[in-house]
Amino acid sequence: MLTVQVDLGTRSYPIYIGANLLNDRKLVAPFLGSAKVLVVSNETVAPLYLEKIQVLLGKNYRDAVILPDGEKFKTQDVVNQIYDKLLVDRFDRGCILVALGGGVVGDVTGFAAATYQRGVNFIQIPTTLLAQVDSSVGGKTGINHALGKNMIGAFHQPLCVIADTSVLKSLPDREFRAGLAEVIKYGLIGDLEFVEWLERNNRGLLDRKDELLSQAISQSCKHKAAIVAQDEREGGVRALLNLGHTFGHAIETATGYSRLLHGEAVAIGMVMAADLSMRIGWISAGDAKRVRQLIEIFGLPAVPPADIDKRRFLELMASDKKVQSGKTRFVLLKSVGHAVIESVTDTKLLDLTLIAGESLCRS
Repeated sequence: MLTVQVDLGTRSYPIYIGANLLNDRKLVAPFLGSAKVLVVSNETVAPLYLEKIQVLLGKNYRDAVILPDGEKFKTQDVVNQIYDKLLVDRFDRGCILVALGGGVVGDVTGFAAATYQRGVNFIQIPTTLLAQVDSSVGGKTGINHALGKNMIGAFHQPLCVIADTSVLKSLPDREFRAGLAEVIKYGLIGDLEFVEWLERNNRGLLDRKDELLSQAISQSCKHKAAIVAQDEREGGVRALLNLGHTFGHAIETATGYSRLLHGEAVAIGMVMAADLSMRIGWISAGDAKRVRQLIEIFGLPAVPPADIDKRRFLELMASDKKVQSGKTRFVLLKSVGHAVIESVTDTKLLDLTLIAGESLCRS
């Protein structure tokens, strides 16, 4: 087992990474005490792992809320289902919520924990690669609104994160590959050696070899933990973690959160960010091509859906929560492995990147 620590003073917590961790009660016992625990999962994950989690939690386990599966259910109505259970069964401020599932379950459960009785504890047990390397770490919780993704939320850190690599074996290929987009992100924003490692080990990662998975997850979590420790509430450097997300969130919103997985939209967004970086003159055409090839060797999409209207795309990016003082901020590349945050005011350059995406769809 590997352990990565997120250093946030009194709110620091460990990320446990390795195979078969859901069988090890010693990992969670120090956090439970006599607390009543409510597990939140979804209809896909619960049949696979809820029974195992009941054994893991032992006498602390009280009940579970099983949510529908999918990004389109990341809503206030779904959070209300968790509140209803907590209130009807009289869970008090000493209770603990356990998020058992992917990024949607983690975000919704974390938001419920942050807001129920003004804040109760929760534990993250992510069951997708994307959640293990990204959404379960750092304390971002939230839900979507019809006008934008993650526009309603709170920062609320978990007690611990348990990333069991064994559960990744049951993931559908498409969902597993979507998680690799966030792994790639960590290399592109600040670790050229990690990019090169990913390029060399793409086949083994796609084959889900345990040792390679643990290395990739550990390295990703180390990068995120270091950034979160510097900037917990995204006032500065943490925004680097949004590489590809301004484009990606617009794609998700424009397609109703139903056609692309989050990681797929981010993958497309990273290719578009590389294209915009090239048009500004920061990276070469060869570097932009390298980013696209890295996305494609992991079987991820690199081109936005052909039917997204460019004007709608620009409107959605203008309403993104990363907009400041009326300027859309992007995470762009100074080189492969070195990202910066930049406000783009030259709409002609942005138009060219969007047009490039449109022309790629038609080719």
